[in-house]
Amino acid sequence: MEYALSPAMRALRARARAFAETVLYPLEIICDEQDGLPPELELAARQAAQASGFFAPNVPVADGGAGLSIFEQVMVEEGIGRATGMLWAVVWRPSNVLLQATPEQKQRYLHPWARGERRGCYAITEPGAGSDTSQLATTAQREGDGFRISGEKWFATGGDVASFFMVVAHVPDETGPRPTIFFVDRNAPGVRFAREPRFTHASVYGHPVVVFDDVRVSQDDILGDVGLGMELTRDWFREERLMIAARCLGAAERALELALAWAQERHASGRPLIEHQAIGGMLADSATELAAARALTYNVAWEIDQGLDIRTAHGKAAMVKLFASEMAGRVCDRAVQVLGGRGYMREHPVERLWRDTRVDRIWEGSSEIQRLIIARGLARRGVTTLTG
Repeated sequence: MEYALSPAMRALRARARAFAETVLYPLEIICDEQDGLPPELELAARQAAQASGFFAPNVPVADGGAGLSIFEQVMVEEGIGRATGMLWAVVWRPSNVLLQATPEQKQRYLHPWARGERRGCYAITEPGAGSDTSQLATTAQREGDGFRISGEKWFATGGDVASFFMVVAHVPDETGPRPTIFFVDRNAPGVRFAREPRFTHASVYGHPVVVFDDVRVSQDDILGDVGLGMELTRDWFREERLMIAARCLGAAERALELALAWAQERHASGRPLIEHQAIGGMLADSATELAAARALTYNVAWEIDQGLDIRTAHGKAAMVKLFASEMAGRVCDRAVQVLGGRGYMREHPVERLWRDTRVDRIWEGSSEIQRLIIARGLARRGVTTLTG
């Protein structure tokens, strides 16, 4: 372990935790009962996030963001990840692929997003293509000096409030389909919201199904270049997998704190629950796994900031997401068990954390996909590269 958690880093993590406790916690029950927030409450929370100093954390200061390092971003995401209902998402986090946009595209899309004025949505997953993006069916057929996009995107997180989409579509040519990212405005002719499914966890922003029916875009609406869609998407996955892990740390820590407090307060057979071996063992396992996940997450974040090779970083980000998301699932499940019936009540945070963290083993690549990435990294680069 080579990183050092400086006083400044600890202070940043504490500020993010305080933001969660003072701004987000009071909104949790409302968000859970309404499966979202009334617009006025969402706006107030977002404005508080803008004043926090860590809004748009992954965007350089020159482009209007907070300009935090990957390690600093992990501190923030861990702190706000303690909140349920995906309320941490009010600290808007523009897609890092927008850093590859042209100056004109940045003015139109990135800068307003970083200012909290205009939100985008990364649209990748489809009915027949989840983690295996090679199976995408959405196409962008060339027409004159532009393209016509047709396809259906699922789980478009934030799409309910987004004013534009970054749509990954295949451009057919003589060499085969070339995955490409296109900017598509929400109100463009042919954009249709098919439905907004309900999910296990409540969410401040929705995950609608969006249909693109022969939507016309121009050459200027391409992000990067034709054929760069998967390369840019991998950049997004690497960063977001690390941030998912960081939020899992925060969620697991809160669940463990609540379970510990209950085990110290609640008595059974004349003794506090924590003095019963079965309960003490669950808490001990949870603390140990949380510490291990935190050490791995922090170290990989530090390594990336030091210039870790991008291919190695891809494998290590998969390791971090796999371990931290699986850890959080176990810790939150144990917390529910320790609290018993109270832990199964939706009004209690551990129940919501238990529901919320289930998706972390699925989105941005399932645990099974992370294992494939890690296995391929081992085969190509050896054990020491990924574990040293």
